Amino acid sequence: MDLSEFLEDSSKSYRLVSAVPAACLTEDCCLGIDEAGRGPVLGPMVYGICYCLLSKQQQLEELKVADSKTLTEKEREKLFAKLDEANDFIGWALEVLSPNVISTSMQQRTKYNLNALSHDAAIGLIQYALDSGVQVKEVYVDTVGPAEKYEAKLKERFPGLEVTVRSKADSLFPIVSAASICAKVARDHAIQTWKFVEDLGDVNLDYGSGYPNDPKTKDWLENQVDPVFGFPQFVRFSWSTAQAILDTRAVPVHWDDEEDDNKKEVSSVLSYFQRKTEGPKDQAHRFFTERKLVSLVNL
Repeated sequence: MDLSEFLEDSSKSYRLVSAVPAACLTEDCCLGIDEAGRGPVLGPMVYGICYCLLSKQQQLEELKVADSKTLTEKEREKLFAKLDEANDFIGWALEVLSPNVISTSMQQRTKYNLNALSHDAAIGLIQYALDSGVQVKEVYVDTVGPAEKYEAKLKERFPGLEVTVRSKADSLFPIVSAASICAKVARDHAIQTWKFVEDLGDVNLDYGSGYPNDPKTKDWLENQVDPVFGFPQFVRFSWSTAQAILDTRAVPVHWDDEEDDNKKEVSSVLSYFQRKTEGPKDQAHRFFTERKLVSLVNL
């Protein structure tokens, strides 16, 4: 699994795909979707799909794929290698969502939460498979949010597919387990070989599990925060754990515009209907007031 292109520029998301088996272009396939790294404050979130010929589902089960969370790292690596070798009837694709993309997306003006980001990643991967000519017939998804609503959303978006969305689908459907393994292996590789573009010196890589409630992770965040520039791109700065550290350890930022807004008085609506005793006065532009420039002649 080659993530070198993503690691060279981890500020952007990246898609990595296998070759599409020739048989998948002509025969009906099932497709599973799962993610890895939704909760951690560190590193990317990876969405994965795995698709397989419906006629070969028994062979997929014989590979003994399972929910990636129940497997050791070595077991996941071995199973991914087996999935990759079965390239005559199995294919996969991954969407590696950069920590930077996750945080900037969640903090944009229009509401765009992690669920919406996850849904869009899944939809994009299904569309990729269809655009690549994979004859997808059935889709199985590990839910994000209420399963019924998510299922309805996918059925509306892909009316020609048989969509099943379930909680813990990675332990119910082998094709979702396979997708879970692909996603988890990719995230593990990204974490282990991460390239810090920031000049952090001899950075300590012992950051624990990466989850917000891990004391090791919290210590690492507190040691790596820069009072001016904040966190390296490895950190999802929109997470509350990171925000709390920024609030206490980083230099506060003062915006003049915010002070101006706070000084403005909110007029009563009734004031707009009162009789004016004087004509309206032209208010000087901010350019002139800031420089204390006064007009000497009216044109």
